[in-house]
Amino acid sequence: MNILEINNDLFRMLNSLGKEFQFFNLPMIIIAEYTVIFLAIFVILFWFTKDRENKIMLMCASIAFVLAEIIGKFAGLLHFNHQPFAVLSNTNQLIEKAINNSFPSDHTILFFSFCMSFWLFKKGKWILWILLAILVGISRIWVGVHYPLDVMVGALIGITSAIIIYFTLPKLTLIENGITKYESIEKVIRRKFHKTNIM
Repeated sequence: MNILEINNDLFRMLNSLGKEFQFFNLPMIIIAEYTVIFLAIFVILFWFTKDRENKIMLMCASIAFVLAEIIGKFAGLLHFNHQPFAVLSNTNQLIEKAINNSFPSDHTILFFSFCMSFWLFKKGKWILWILLAILVGISRIWVGVHYPLDVMVGALIGITSAIIIYFTLPKLTLIENGITKYESIEKVIRRKFHKTNIM
């Protein structure tokens, strides 16, 4: 049995659970489609905390994601497969998705880039973010839009990118200088906004 057959069998095993345990379908759809909105809101709100390390963490996570996406695009040039619902019969497809190259999973790249960065910066305390990233990956298989290999490679790329950025970027004075510049601009804007409200 080759790796593609194992990939198909693993997909069938996970995806068919949606037919057997239908009460999990709605939560899986929400996780697969809408947790990206939750992540975006968290990033925006957390950026405006006064903790400088939080800003560095979010900046590194964003750069890790960009790096991971670039690596992901190169990986997509080396291997191509359509979404499972476009190829396999009797797929339990629960969400709409355009047919294109599903390798690797962009959602998984996004979540592992950010969640791994969070975990590294918070010294392993934010383990729930890693569990969320894993859950997002599983949900993409459950709803029928990705193979396990799409998700596993996406996770590997996201994790690797987060580790590379974590151990290199915060040491650069460019990041500290950038944060200092941003904070000075933010103070000016807040001061002007405060004066406008008083008037």
